[in-house]
Amino acid sequence: MCCPRWSPRLLRLEYYKFDSYQRMFHWRLWHFLLEITMNHDKNVTTTIGHLIDGKLVADTERTQPVFNPATGQSTTSVALASKATVEAAIASAEAAFPAWRNTPPLKRARVMSKLKVLLEENADKIAALITAEHGKVLADAHGELQRGIENVEYASYAPELLKGEHSRNVGPSIDSWSEFQALGVTAGITPFNFPAMVPLWMWPMAVACGNTFVLKPSERDPSSTLFIAQLALEAGLPPGVLNVVNGDKTAVDTLLQDPRVKAVSFVGSTPIAEYIYSEGCKHGKRVQALGGAKNHAVLMPDADVDNAVSALMGAAYGSCGERCMAIPLLVAVGDAVGDAVIAGLKTEIAKMKVGPGTDNSNDMGPLVTKPHFEKVKAYVDSGVAEGATLVVDGRGVKVAGHEEGYFLGACLFDNVKPGMKIYQEEIFGPVLGVVRVKTLQEAMQLINDHEYGNGTCIFTRDGEAARYFTDHIQVGMVGVNVPLPVPVAYHSFGGWKRSLFGDLHAYGPDAVRFYTKRKTITQRWPSAGVREGAVFSFPSSR
Repeated sequence: MCCPRWSPRLLRLEYYKFDSYQRMFHWRLWHFLLEITMNHDKNVTTTIGHLIDGKLVADTERTQPVFNPATGQSTTSVALASKATVEAAIASAEAAFPAWRNTPPLKRARVMSKLKVLLEENADKIAALITAEHGKVLADAHGELQRGIENVEYASYAPELLKGEHSRNVGPSIDSWSEFQALGVTAGITPFNFPAMVPLWMWPMAVACGNTFVLKPSERDPSSTLFIAQLALEAGLPPGVLNVVNGDKTAVDTLLQDPRVKAVSFVGSTPIAEYIYSEGCKHGKRVQALGGAKNHAVLMPDADVDNAVSALMGAAYGSCGERCMAIPLLVAVGDAVGDAVIAGLKTEIAKMKVGPGTDNSNDMGPLVTKPHFEKVKAYVDSGVAEGATLVVDGRGVKVAGHEEGYFLGACLFDNVKPGMKIYQEEIFGPVLGVVRVKTLQEAMQLINDHEYGNGTCIFTRDGEAARYFTDHIQVGMVGVNVPLPVPVAYHSFGGWKRSLFGDLHAYGPDAVRFYTKRKTITQRWPSAGVREGAVFSFPSSR
């Protein structure tokens, strides 16, 4: 099927010869070749299409399989939208915008309130859809949805958040005020790891502010995203206000290049985020692009090691490590605390249950796809090759009855050094590396020198050390004895450095600013019959 020069195996072997930008495209090609050479299930019975103008649209000329990662089988495919289909979605959003913009904010907010109720009523179904395509444990899927629901709830407060400012008599009988007006057609491009939550970061606030929206979710797990969009219609969202197009780079580039799209929000890897940002800005759009992460946890000598171990287990291995706020690196300050945390982690990992996400007794499910599974395994291989100590090896995990599933057990490295690939690059899998340093300053220097600045945390009983850490660390989200410092819905989410391209963070107050533009109006009503002469000097209060 493929010439030997470009076989999946050879592509994997060649991977580390490329720089980070080349790797992005390299892995995409490898993913494609591996997919087409795999033995797909012949029982594909369903094709997931698109939602345009309130109707399901097929456009099934190009499709790709959607796998259940716990079984390695596919009974569903997803349609990949053509340029014409994406343009139809944009046209629908453009047509719906004038009426929706002029809908009173309170009426728009009521749709969000109804959607919240529908999401809660359908939580079990949504969680099951997430688990079937992503693999995360059902309880974790419910948690993801709940964080999304909180963003919908916050969007229902939009009338308060959209209030402008008013000043009377800024000059003689002159009043001035500001308004926050909708942009028009906006778009979101979302990742596979949170198919419900991240879209709910974007479009609820966008439409509550009076915009219309075109959503391009991950093609790896599209079902829950599409189902939630249909619930929005049931909640009263008019056709065309929210459109969903499944697709690949063709869909992304169409959204980035079409002049009718005024703003684009993205969550994904840093190379793609940088491409989205540069390409969108080149075409005159407002862009918010959240990229990758390599989050460090700092463990101080005075920390409660047992509590830290418990927290790190969930932070490192929850959702199989497929979180941008996961903790893949632990920086132990001092060998004593390093030895203690390694011993504690080994004990806890031995208790972990790995299996299908449909069983809530499991702690960790499978990785999302076979290519991603192979990619994470390759990182573990590289860590061993570069001299890190593999304390716990999860590569041999087998789950009875699910031999074809993409299961990788928890992996734990000690003696990880800066410069190693497992230190520098985002792995997005259940791999935790321990780095040993002598001082807090040394730990902070490691974090500040890293290209990513998404999240970090410190475990300590020392308030002075914690305050110094939070003041001087060059990271966007910081936790003190909190391993995953993800802000709640009424704050905003975002990193620093190469973890975020753009000025505004996701959801929360920043979302209102991202999805609106300020207009300032200054007005005066002269007395009837008064005629004034021309004034050539700039007005002055003197």
